[in-house]
Amino acid sequence: MRTVSGIQPTGNLHLGNYLGAIKNWVKLQEQSECLFFLADLHAITVYNDPAELSANCREMVAALVAAGVDPEKSILFNQARVPQHAELAWLLICNTPMGWLDRMTQFKEKSGKHKQRSSLGLYGYPVLQAADVLIYQATHVPVGEDQKQHLELARDIAAKFNNDTGKDVFTPPEPFIGETAARVMSLRDGNAKMSKSDPSDLSRINMTDDDDTIAKKVRKARTDPEPLPETLDELDGRSEASNLVGIYAALADSSGEKVLAEFAGKGFGDFKPALADLAVSKLAPIRDRFDALRQDPSAIDAILRDGAERARTLAQPTTDAAYAALGLLRD
Repeated sequence: MRTVSGIQPTGNLHLGNYLGAIKNWVKLQEQSECLFFLADLHAITVYNDPAELSANCREMVAALVAAGVDPEKSILFNQARVPQHAELAWLLICNTPMGWLDRMTQFKEKSGKHKQRSSLGLYGYPVLQAADVLIYQATHVPVGEDQKQHLELARDIAAKFNNDTGKDVFTPPEPFIGETAARVMSLRDGNAKMSKSDPSDLSRINMTDDDDTIAKKVRKARTDPEPLPETLDELDGRSEASNLVGIYAALADSSGEKVLAEFAGKGFGDFKPALADLAVSKLAPIRDRFDALRQDPSAIDAILRDGAERARTLAQPTTDAAYAALGLLRD
């Protein structure tokens, strides 16, 4: 089992990033051979300040390692250090019908009313996503609801390339349905995802927040006046309450049902202090290690260079096979 997954190198990491992806990566590396990459080539489909992009990449590596991603157990790298990603993406672009890309919903969402001003990279980035996993002969790819369409496209691209060339170059990857990632919502609006772009810092718990700030944000989190119920069904329509219960369950490696069994009938005057204590106990060690790691960019670069070297070794045979299947002559 070989699993490949990537993450955008965004700055200002928050609890949603940790519970939504990073925490599950830590568990996944104990179950399979894992390649985790920073999607810096995907990041440039829209404008990024170059210095900020470099800093964000290093900060993301620090966060991943601080949270438990082990560069000895997993291959951790950034795309730009493995040029085979871009090479294979071009070969696949030339074999992918435009109609397939026209159906991709995320381009419509990201381009909005400015489709004609969007970059060609933003339109075609699902093909780069396909290359990201096909190049390593990944058997499995972790997917959430918003990525299922992209994995199906990767499988279609692999099948078409193999069929057109008459060569079994690519392994169509299967979706990996592991532990469901927590969907962490804003502390100020239970119907909006926790996001670094929210103008209110009270909407999120940042990975750099100190203990007092974490506790304050939990205390100020929007809730309702009703006590916690006994069942999850009774949380329907109570988005803020449901969000806090979900955060508690994810931090405690528990379930919403067990959290409600413990706190049923209690109000948020009891629940919030417990959640604040739990959040501080879980996040403080990660934050402290994160702060130490981000002060040593040379160590972070060493991790990325080593990971990229290992990734290039794995990527080259598939890249060579794809060139050969298309009749492209190379030394």
